[in-house]
Amino acid sequence: MADGAKYHLVSSASDLKQTAAYHLLVSPFPRKSKLFVYLFLFLFVSFTLFLAFSSSSSSSSASLFGSYGSHFSSIFSHFFPNSTSTSPPDSTALPTPASSGARTDDSSGFFRSNQTAKETKAETRPPDPAIFPKGAANSSAGNSSAGNSSAGIGAVKGISASLSRKPTNISSISAAETPPAIAVKTVSAPAATDQTSSSSPAPATATSQTIPETTVTVAKNVTASVSVPIVSNKTVSGFPVSGGGVAAKVMTEEEMVRQLVKCDLYDGDWVRDESYPVYYKPGSCNLIDEQFDCLGNGRPDTDFQKLKWKPKGCDLPRLNGKHMLEMLRGKRLVFVGDSLNRNMWESLICILRNSVKNPSHVYEGSGRKHFRSESWYSFVFKDYDCTVEFFASAFLVRQWEAKDKDGTKKETLRLDMVGESSDQFKDADIILFNTGHWWTHDKTSKGQDYYQEGSHVYKDLKVTEAFRRALTTWARWVDANVNPSKTFVLFRGYSASHFSGGQWNSGGQCDSETQPIRNKAYLSGYPWKMKVFESVIKGMKTHISYLNITRMSDYRKDGHPSVYRKKNFSDEERRSPLRFQDCSHWCLPGVPDLWNELFYAEILRKQYKDNLRQHKKKT
Repeated sequence: MADGAKYHLVSSASDLKQTAAYHLLVSPFPRKSKLFVYLFLFLFVSFTLFLAFSSSSSSSSASLFGSYGSHFSSIFSHFFPNSTSTSPPDSTALPTPASSGARTDDSSGFFRSNQTAKETKAETRPPDPAIFPKGAANSSAGNSSAGNSSAGIGAVKGISASLSRKPTNISSISAAETPPAIAVKTVSAPAATDQTSSSSPAPATATSQTIPETTVTVAKNVTASVSVPIVSNKTVSGFPVSGGGVAAKVMTEEEMVRQLVKCDLYDGDWVRDESYPVYYKPGSCNLIDEQFDCLGNGRPDTDFQKLKWKPKGCDLPRLNGKHMLEMLRGKRLVFVGDSLNRNMWESLICILRNSVKNPSHVYEGSGRKHFRSESWYSFVFKDYDCTVEFFASAFLVRQWEAKDKDGTKKETLRLDMVGESSDQFKDADIILFNTGHWWTHDKTSKGQDYYQEGSHVYKDLKVTEAFRRALTTWARWVDANVNPSKTFVLFRGYSASHFSGGQWNSGGQCDSETQPIRNKAYLSGYPWKMKVFESVIKGMKTHISYLNITRMSDYRKDGHPSVYRKKNFSDEERRSPLRFQDCSHWCLPGVPDLWNELFYAEILRKQYKDNLRQHKKKT
């Protein structure tokens, strides 16, 4: 009996069949052949196990998510390379999913390499908590369904309350990258014509305009997932958009404010822009005082209105009047200072009034039509429940009268007392102060028998010291009376005059100036007044935002009313019209409109910083 049957117990019909099969296959062969068969089977099993459990060099570095099935699939793909991949097998490594780094995610519809995913994660910043409060935006692709795709749109706290969609810079969106919480459309590009990498596709750069949810042309050979927000106006978050809906430069609010926070807004140049004046046309705002209405008074040239301020490190957003009014809703904005602050105040009133649907809902609270003779004016914006006010206080400290020894009264300036109207605006939401020009007049510049502290009138006190003491009094009052958690305090710097051949009261002129200063060598030195101010605010507890418009205004010798300061002249003025010129104030539209652009930018920066602090407290 053969060895196979000698030790085998036959217990059933199936066992009998197996035994018979064994004898049929094995028993006819001699012993050496049997050894050969056993050896072949052993080698075959060993080789199979080797292929199954030995990983390639590329698979050893594969991601954990995609490598668990690679060893078994490598055997199959080794013998049937075209059954699992459309790509040709690599000559040095098996084309397993682990080695190629690619996977298919049916739930998201994306197909990307691990390396591409890492690069996308590094390039795509989450929404800034200072602009997008927690919960306002959701970056999960799974939350982009129709039910919640707009959850993060227009939810910018304090900055985009008046916007319905958050604009997106389509020129910087890369392929297969989805912005957070915005509905996504997939746009397929034309068939491949240029060489591309299948494992890491090149980013797509959008070349068409920002339009409503339709299609966007992208770079060749790329299937891009991009967001196409609706942009219906020619202004996006204060940034201008060129005509026809084509974005000249579109920024998200997050990008815009981040840029402004890092930028020195006051280091820049004046550049020509044919779209200016953009906020109100000459003659369209009847609230402008005659002394600022240069074109209405006969000025023939208009080039001075075609210049805008361009910081070197960023783009200054245009002042979005509707947006600013939304930020001012239910609040008081107060200008305090001299007639240069009134110049800026009138500019802002015209900008904001031109932004409302019903201009008749904008009016001066006391019904006044002229704004030079009174110490306080308040414009009401009825639809927004806010006021924009002006308090006249040329020195920020109190003008006074003191008695001489003979009982006669004389004018003095109390360096130790703030202006008498200060209690009326200390609780305002935003206060913008200025002073400077009146400190150049005869009495103040000479300083003889004019400055007073307590009951003492100084016989002689230098104007620089008097100015320092006055600003110190102002600073102490701010620290003691203004609540910085409620009130945003700003100070606008000194704007240079451009009298030539004399001063305002001695025949100084600027009527021939139609172009700004181009060479920095011809600018004035930095005013001592601003050096004193900067030293004073260093010792304050209250943070003061400084609108340092001094240098930028010094370029603009072309922007003053000069002889075009009024329509009707007196007999003396008609005899010597060139002797009576205004080279201190500014034409409107004109330079103060650009001061207000900077003011608007400062408000955006303030809200960004406040929201950032609030977010840090919560976390």
